[in-house]
Amino acid sequence: DSSYYALPSERNSALWVQRTPHEFTFDVKAFRLFTTHPTQPRALPRSVREELPPALAGKRNLYYREIPSAQRDRLWEMFESALLPLDSSGKLGVIVLQFPSWFMPRRESFVHIEECRERFPQYRIAVEFRNQYWLNEDNLKTTFSFLRRNGLSFIAVDEPQGFKSSVPPVADVTGEFGIVRFHGRNRDTWEARGLTSASERFNYYYAREEMEEWVPRIGMMRENASEVHLVMNTNNRDQGIVNARLLADILG
Repeated sequence: DSSYYALPSERNSALWVQRTPHEFTFDVKAFRLFTTHPTQPRALPRSVREELPPALAGKRNLYYREIPSAQRDRLWEMFESALLPLDSSGKLGVIVLQFPSWFMPRRESFVHIEECRERFPQYRIAVEFRNQYWLNEDNLKTTFSFLRRNGLSFIAVDEPQGFKSSVPPVADVTGEFGIVRFHGRNRDTWEARGLTSASERFNYYYAREEMEEWVPRIGMMRENASEVHLVMNTNNRDQGIVNARLLADILG
């Protein structure tokens, strides 16, 4: 997740390679600007920030389409090169494109995802939606067909239901990998404002029966994907580890 908040560096990637076991895999979240999230100017590298027009440099938040094309190109290049140590060592899994709740299934959104795909020709890309309209009855087939056509892995999610931002627990394999991100089911914090950290939003210990709901979906992924990545985003205290061990026990 750190690469979502600020661009990673080649030095850090090299250290990640050195400090992890041979079989370790990193799924790396794309920088927030690339997925249309508001981004504070200070999150940009100084060399890029200093080249912004004054009208942009003074803004509280920047958005992707506002950034001049030359600076956009440099940011993509910096992100791509920063991951080369992970890629060359065989430890890079996928780049996660997590799009916000306001990212709707319309033409410009499909075009933007295609651009992201083109920016990372040598890397494997996975897409997570935070808007239920991508997966409703009218759009589900179109969404999955688009991902398959572009070689993009769909990220299934487990999260609280009943909110406008809730994405249903639909599973499919549209690319090389099958992926699930477990966000917990904390209804009290899912759309709460004023939280001091992300760990508050995803503060959740899974019950065994909740994890067991995913067994047939994961089984389908095992049959259709080269790898299955089951990722715990419940990151308060020891929850990620406890929930991962529970799921591992259920799956044998």
